[in-house]
Amino acid sequence: MTGGGFIELDRVEKVFDVRKKTGFLRWERRQVRAVDSLSFSVARGEMVGYIGPNGAGKSTTIKMLTGILTPSGGRLRVAGIDPSRERTRLAHRIGVVFGQRTTLWWDLPLIDSYKLMHRMYRIPDARYRSNLEQCVELLQLDALLDVPVRQLSLGQRMRGDIAAALLHDPEVLYLDEPTIGLDVISKARVREFLRELNTERGTTVLLTTHDLQDIEQLCSRVMVIDHGRLMYDGPLAGLHEAGESERTLVVDLERELPPIDAPAPARVVRVEGPRQWLAFPAAQSAAPLVARIAAEYPLVDLSVREPDIEAVIARMYADRATA
Repeated sequence: MTGGGFIELDRVEKVFDVRKKTGFLRWERRQVRAVDSLSFSVARGEMVGYIGPNGAGKSTTIKMLTGILTPSGGRLRVAGIDPSRERTRLAHRIGVVFGQRTTLWWDLPLIDSYKLMHRMYRIPDARYRSNLEQCVELLQLDALLDVPVRQLSLGQRMRGDIAAALLHDPEVLYLDEPTIGLDVISKARVREFLRELNTERGTTVLLTTHDLQDIEQLCSRVMVIDHGRLMYDGPLAGLHEAGESERTLVVDLERELPPIDAPAPARVVRVEGPRQWLAFPAAQSAAPLVARIAAEYPLVDLSVREPDIEAVIARMYADRATA
């Protein structure tokens, strides 16, 4: 592992003891290795995607990085701090957003949650007002501040949670599925905010997501974990190449026509009336293919569908197994 990172893991392990019923009044104890000799380093100001199938060990890693869980072995540091030993000290330097769970007070208006955090984190008044003003403006929360959290839509609550995580100026932000269940406009708003946060404040961001577009639009680096082990660490294009993944171009023509004559390696995989589906390597730009089709065919509409993360990873593992 390279030294000097803002976040550093060196051969970190997390083992859980699990009891499983095997018969009447009979139980079997076994160990589950959720994280297995995991090593990586994240530099200050990096925005890194941390992905993998469900049960791969992503959430366990985040919980160890925040101090909620203690590693079973190895060494872990965030800003030079051991999270499990100095959780309170670390809390003032990190922000956490879990897509499925909220840190806001359910029955209180949104602004009251922020006022409570102002006191909890002992944020200087001027800094609190400045951060709140910036978050409210960029995340468009102004009309929501007096609304009880339970009345907010998922997208509104998610924006509210992100603001809450940033009021105390954290140096690192852990995001667990921050765009899950959001509509296209809300996703775009959240992504734009995170880009500005990273650029202007230099906030270090570790992002777990099942949405490849989150990674594509925000992160220059992606790490893939499965069965607690780091399987890939590099640019997204390299992951696509390793998994030989494909994007899909959905083309709506003015009328039903024979399959589009697409330049290799693009190919038509399905035709249904005037609609055609073309697959092409995910690591390649869609622009040349789109330009050619637009120039040669009577085009009504088109859209690009991203490959599924689970499929990319599964293909990558299958290729390794047969290598």
